Amino acid sequence: MDEGSVAPIPEGYKLSANASAVLQTIQGLDPGQQITVLRNAVVDMGFNTSKLGSYSRVAEPVVPPKDMSQRTQVKIEGVSNPTVLDYMNNLNANDFDKLIALFAADGALQPPFQKPIVGKDKVLQFFREECQNLKLIPEKGVEESADEGYTQIKVTGKVQTPWFGGNVGMNIAWRFLLNPENKVFFVAIDLLASPKELLNLVR
Repeated sequence: MDEGSVAPIPEGYKLSANASAVLQTIQGLDPGQQITVLRNAVVDMGFNTSKLGSYSRVAEPVVPPKDMSQRTQVKIEGVSNPTVLDYMNNLNANDFDKLIALFAADGALQPPFQKPIVGKDKVLQFFREECQNLKLIPEKGVEESADEGYTQIKVTGKVQTPWFGGNVGMNIAWRFLLNPENKVFFVAIDLLASPKELLNLVR
């Protein structure tokens, strides 16, 4: 990380030895890992939006879905389930109406560091407020049968966000639970610290 990319430190201010060591360690990580470590630090310090009292969310205008010619057709090694593939492609296209149609009526989604969001209306609101212009790059996965006709699918890969630039890919794991009708009953998204964690999760 060069000096031009670091926030200025006031003249005469010196970091403690511990703070300097932490800063040097974070600077030595790849960009995706830096995001994870800093996000974990904020959560560990007790930041919790549910305890902020009254506040107003700032929502961006909803971006129109991408034209069909611009949509991704992802391929996931080890996973051919159409619901999971459609989830990735519709989210990449900002097509939240088609995306939410993949969910069961009482379906739920658990974003990183948050409690599950239950019900299609609330999940759709989350997608519109938090998931615009993401680029999902799923890579590998496994499909397993579960009880009562349900299916478990784990997928690992990366996500690029508009906030950190297109060259920064965060390591992500998706854990799907699909009902017998092949609708999303539950999906959890985990932000992982390293590519090694991705490999361990798929195995």
